[in-house]
Amino acid sequence: MTSAKLWVAGARPKTLGASVSPVLVGTAVASRYGDVIWWRAAAALGVAVAMQVGVNYANDYSDGVRGVDTAARKGPVRLTASGLAAPAAVKRAAYGALAVGAALGIVLAVAVDWRLVPVGAASVLAAWLYSGGPKPYAAAGLGEVMVLAFFGFVATCGSTFVHLGRLPWLAALASVPLGLAAAAILLVNNLRDIPTDAAAGRRTLAVRVGAPATRRLYAASLAVALLSCAALAGWAPGALAGALAAPLAVKPVQTVARPGATPPQLVAALVGTARFELALAVLLTVGMWSW
Repeated sequence: MTSAKLWVAGARPKTLGASVSPVLVGTAVASRYGDVIWWRAAAALGVAVAMQVGVNYANDYSDGVRGVDTAARKGPVRLTASGLAAPAAVKRAAYGALAVGAALGIVLAVAVDWRLVPVGAASVLAAWLYSGGPKPYAAAGLGEVMVLAFFGFVATCGSTFVHLGRLPWLAALASVPLGLAAAAILLVNNLRDIPTDAAAGRRTLAVRVGAPATRRLYAASLAVALLSCAALAGWAPGALAGALAAPLAVKPVQTVARPGATPPQLVAALVGTARFELALAVLLTVGMWSW
């Protein structure tokens, strides 16, 4: 694998739909209340993707140096634990991605509202402290809650706010299915890692509640994400189009529901969940924009 491919793989591109999705939907919500300013939409997308790449590198670095990740662990490539890149280089990559996101966020704050600065600062801290710092919140079982907040509410509402300078209720409601789908991606990831996380003392939500409850929570997250499309239809009838993503959830749910699912199968379910979220977002975007 070439160096460039290594760093791309370390950024976990197959999961980046989790950052693209809320920007698409938040922009569609804004279109219902006013004009969409395209350079702001592009900047918001850059912020979201840079933040997710940053948290992926930061997680790779922090778990690698803490010994939580090992070379034998199944899943996406881990640059630090596998010795494919020096820890310092991975740390710099994390800082670089977060800096890009912060810079774009400051540009939006200057153009729209300086109150975006503390929101951006909180996002950067949340990205780094997921696995970094003295008390990583992922190890305290709060990872899914924070994903729900930042990849759901903050990203969706922020993507609406940069166009309107205000926050309609529809933006907050539209954040629910995206946050739940993003949290489901983390749930299946942590389900796969229960044995290694437990051995390393990393008390994720999946470790705390156990595999059976994690499987049920995963299925419930996707079910509520789909059902919330019907609730959104009260404000935006076209949001019902999001339910058309349901077939893409079937195989991942079936895989996760099997107690004997292997790590590679769960990795496939993780990627499938990311595809489901992106499809859900595209359908919600088209539906809300047109109807």
